[in-house]
Amino acid sequence: MQTTAHCTRGSCGPPGPGYKTPREAMLKGPREGILYVICPQPDPKKPDVLATVDVDPKSPTYCQIVHRLRMPNLGDELHHTGWNICSSCYDSPRKRDTLVLPCLVSDRVYFVDVSEEREPKIKKTIEPEEMHKWGLATPHTSHCSPTGEIIISTMGKPNGDARGNFLTVDSETLESKGVWSKDDAQFGYDFWYQPHHDALVATEWATPKLFKRGFQLSDVTPEHYGSSLNFYSWNEKKLLQTVNLGKEGQAPLETRFLHDPTAAEGFVGCAINANIFRFFKNSSGQWVTEKVIDVPAKKVEGWIAPEIQGMITDILLSLDDKYLYFSNWLHGDVRQYDITDRRNPKLISQVFLGGSILSDGKIRVLEDKELDKQPDPVFVKGRRLHGSPQMLQLSLDGKRLYVSTSIFSVWDKQFYPDHVKHGSTIVKLDVDIENGGMTLDKDFLVDFGLDKDEILLAHEMRYPGGDCTSDIWLPET
Repeated sequence: MQTTAHCTRGSCGPPGPGYKTPREAMLKGPREGILYVICPQPDPKKPDVLATVDVDPKSPTYCQIVHRLRMPNLGDELHHTGWNICSSCYDSPRKRDTLVLPCLVSDRVYFVDVSEEREPKIKKTIEPEEMHKWGLATPHTSHCSPTGEIIISTMGKPNGDARGNFLTVDSETLESKGVWSKDDAQFGYDFWYQPHHDALVATEWATPKLFKRGFQLSDVTPEHYGSSLNFYSWNEKKLLQTVNLGKEGQAPLETRFLHDPTAAEGFVGCAINANIFRFFKNSSGQWVTEKVIDVPAKKVEGWIAPEIQGMITDILLSLDDKYLYFSNWLHGDVRQYDITDRRNPKLISQVFLGGSILSDGKIRVLEDKELDKQPDPVFVKGRRLHGSPQMLQLSLDGKRLYVSTSIFSVWDKQFYPDHVKHGSTIVKLDVDIENGGMTLDKDFLVDFGLDKDEILLAHEMRYPGGDCTSDIWLPET
């Protein structure tokens, strides 16, 4: 595939990475056997780790870390990951063999060779100076694109001020190529593209120099925290429309178009007030939004405010676009909604896996519109789940939802110090894909606190063959 040419169906030789359609991935994709897990170090004197975890139930090392790739530098804060190439270039004869690791704090980007799946190796690094020469910093989401580029969203300037844009990287040479968009947004964070509708949608977190010091309610102002969705022309690479979600939509974080490559709609999770907005293109060709899920705040005492919001920090969609999942990092639950009716999601299942309102904690719930009592602590294989559910990854067939606990080491230390002390966990929820419903697998536990010399905080998870949040499909032609 040429690095500047669009890879049209049937034009680029034999099938390459990923799957032809989301349905094919769901029906024919193999069961995941490995998780690549990003693990920031709470100890500033130790480097971050890319952990390779065995999740094959037939393996003698099931639920164990089988390899640790330690970064060569300190203070990186590995966060999200992506691939050199994915299902948007299904017909390309290239291999999905390089994992992209942007660093939220150091502004580095590591490229990791996963040709040997259980023994990843660093193959190249973009140093901070190279990113800074484009005026970009604080990289977050990485997506491969059908143009032969890797696109990495960025949230700031080298001085820590806010700037929403994207770094482009050649997926073959792994050399940086410059800024993707002609226009800056006020803030940046996550993104998803939809070439069929000439669209890329990007979200907004906050001013990097503020959120990197921890969460403060006084920082949550329009000057320092985003509340908009930014819609770019995919072809012209320019910002066409900004939709402000208002106070209810402060800190729109993870965003997903439907997996259907012809659909002109998707969802975004807004952290501060725990809401889900649907975005869609109207009959006039404009992007519009509507709030479709609102998680009620709980009146409390013993908290930094008289109410505690859920704080939605991750969302994902099943490959058949039937279910939406999200995590409430402060309340402590994972939710499953049936989104067959896109405008009226229906809550199907809810599982508590930790959080701030546990029955033996310091926070007392005075009024709760959803629960009759505060949830109890959760134990799996004798291990208490400290912290709270955060990052999610769904199996291709939709039957297994993996849940990790770390959001960002500075915030972990602030909100869940016991989590940092004992290390993260990954647990698995078994999903009824026909009727809906989630059940905690009490026999599955990945414990990142077993090695007391290297306590780890587990964040994002990926499968070697692609997954529900890394692959983007193009329509068949």
